[in-house]
Amino acid sequence: MKKKAPQKDKTLPPKLKEAKAVTKGKPTPGMARAKTAALPPPKPDPRFTQAVQNYESGVRAMQEHKFDRARTILEKVLTGPSRELADRARMHLNICNQQLAKVSTNFKNLEEHYDYAVSLMNTSDYDGARAHLEKLVKQNSKSDYILYGMAILESLTNHPEECLRYLIDAVRLNPSNRFQARNDSDFANMADDPRFTELLYPEPDAEAAAIGNSGSKRF
Repeated sequence: MKKKAPQKDKTLPPKLKEAKAVTKGKPTPGMARAKTAALPPPKPDPRFTQAVQNYESGVRAMQEHKFDRARTILEKVLTGPSRELADRARMHLNICNQQLAKVSTNFKNLEEHYDYAVSLMNTSDYDGARAHLEKLVKQNSKSDYILYGMAILESLTNHPEECLRYLIDAVRLNPSNRFQARNDSDFANMADDPRFTELLYPEPDAEAAAIGNSGSKRF
């Protein structure tokens, strides 16, 4: 009769059991790293992101000598959440104000001031052009070419109602502006407006009535 081999004890020795229990209780370095990696990154503050974008846009406008536009953009940075950006923006704003003050006092005559406003339009600095043209209109409300310039600005910035008002006044003061506007590409945005077409190509008998019924001057 063969002797049965003694069965091995499947239970772990006390020390090993204890060690195993300890291992379960404490996280390993690898586990800690896995938990850390699983955490989502913090979301950026949208107000801070917008302030940075405004600051960079303002600086670019300054580099292009669009000081009026730069001032408008940089003023938005002052209300942002970053004090550091606000301090930098304030420094650039001082420069903008100095440059604008210098420009506003250096015009020899009305035509020179108007030419400067047109140059701002040509560089797409519409905010700066508007500031100068509005000042010119207030001071010279009967200068047809200034009103014509305002009509161009309103056309370029997609303000058809304002464009028509200024152009009607410009034509009323000087009918030759009608013929100039016919070939002016700056009025491309107005080409599909029937009121614009009627103003530039009126019926011979209705020309005076069309201008007279267009509304009173806004200034």
